[in-house]
Amino acid sequence: MSLTPQGQDTPSDQELSEQALHGDGGHGTKKAGRSRRVLRWSATVMAVVILGTAGAGYLYYRHLNDNIHKDALNIGDEKDRAAGTKANAAGQTALNILLIGSDARDTEENQKLGGAKETFGGVPLADVQMLLHVSADRSNMSVVSMPRDTLLDIPKCTDPDTGKVYEASTTTVMTNQSLGRGGPGCTVATWEKLTDIHIDHFMMIDFSGVVSMADAIGGVPVCVSDNVYSHTSDGHGSGLKLKKGTTSVKGKQALQWLRTRYGFEDGSDLARAKAQHMYMNSMVRELRASAKLTNPTKLQSLAEAATKAITVDNGLGTITKMYDLADELKKVPTDRITMTTMPNEYVGARVKPTADAAKLFRMVREDIALDGKDKKKTPAATATATADPAAADDRIAVQVRNGTATDLLAPVPGRAKAVTELLTGKGFTEAKADTSAATAEATTLIRYPSADLKGDAERVAKALGIPASAVEKSTAVSGVTLVVGADWRSGTTYKAPADEDKTPDTAQAINASDTSQCMQVNPAYTW
Repeated sequence: MSLTPQGQDTPSDQELSEQALHGDGGHGTKKAGRSRRVLRWSATVMAVVILGTAGAGYLYYRHLNDNIHKDALNIGDEKDRAAGTKANAAGQTALNILLIGSDARDTEENQKLGGAKETFGGVPLADVQMLLHVSADRSNMSVVSMPRDTLLDIPKCTDPDTGKVYEASTTTVMTNQSLGRGGPGCTVATWEKLTDIHIDHFMMIDFSGVVSMADAIGGVPVCVSDNVYSHTSDGHGSGLKLKKGTTSVKGKQALQWLRTRYGFEDGSDLARAKAQHMYMNSMVRELRASAKLTNPTKLQSLAEAATKAITVDNGLGTITKMYDLADELKKVPTDRITMTTMPNEYVGARVKPTADAAKLFRMVREDIALDGKDKKKTPAATATATADPAAADDRIAVQVRNGTATDLLAPVPGRAKAVTELLTGKGFTEAKADTSAATAEATTLIRYPSADLKGDAERVAKALGIPASAVEKSTAVSGVTLVVGADWRSGTTYKAPADEDKTPDTAQAINASDTSQCMQVNPAYTW
């Protein structure tokens, strides 16, 4: 898929060859063992795609192609995948890129930088996962981080190199385990299953890659509320030591900032994600404002470091495609970039997604700007990879459940039967009422288990006047399932609530142009 705008030419192979320098060659596609040994600090990989803001012609150097490592995009089962992203009325399509990494200490250099000798050569963990969403009209960009401790279901994945099958998890497990189940394609599959958001590409980076990238970029300003030293008496902590105020960090110190948990706020992974967002925002501002990146030598150094540091999916595995992507991303103004964290709640020492998380995912899925500055959108047109079309109404099997219970009100008796009769009267003769005990669902929803039934679910929604935002993919159901919620306790006409297309406060949104952000230091880690 070419990301180049219509009418704009990309260089031919001959033109690339004529511009090429003689580099070190690299190794092309990374071997399976190494391709999965990547790292958490996906934040810095933003530098690659932002390069288009300043003389990105250097990205065309042919030899850089040999530096890029590649792996499969999605190695989950087809039934767990999200349908392709729909284009808007103007034919424009949003882009979704997953930035992922792990804690693996797989080389001497990464071991030295990461510590934790007991984990050397262990199974890689995807400790940072960020979904980068670029709107269809390129007017805004949203980033959603998922805490590494998030408990969820990991789908069945098949290692593309060895053929080993990792069966779907039978219990909820931490999301960072997905990377060790066949590679980054399983992390992508996990995100698609949870969010029903189609992912176009992924990008990954390792410890040593972060350091080389940070050095090539130059200093990135970060701020702390007090003197901070991330170090405990028993040897834990990133080692970050900064004075109160703003400091420009690069190299190893930048890596320490991105890894710091002990010392920031409550010491949780949530605080670390917030610090990473601040770094990314500051880095974007620096890259876009830095005159030194118009210097050919500086830009070449950054391009070399970037291409050697990252692993991408096969669809993004050439310099031309990466430049096309950069060219799209540079269209987004800095003040329209929003960083968020998936809304969550604690389950013991771990977390799980909340209803606000589902709302945030829906906004991304429907291409609604998280900064609240969207103009009224025109309806979606065709899809790039649509679900199967709906079957005839009389052939769509629908199970209707009573979800009208609330904390204060008992469920409405016979409600599932009443809505089933309504559906039957509209021609859905395969509709059946679920006779099991009523549940509590605040709003009416239509769930479907796989992409091939999405069209059927949407058809049921349209027939009942239920908004498309209430149609969601869920592996908790075996077929199209209508849950009549507490917002439809009576009557035969569903009255949809006003859309609340506002980013939940629990997403902790940060705008990339906000230079006032400063990490709060835990008093136990001051000096």
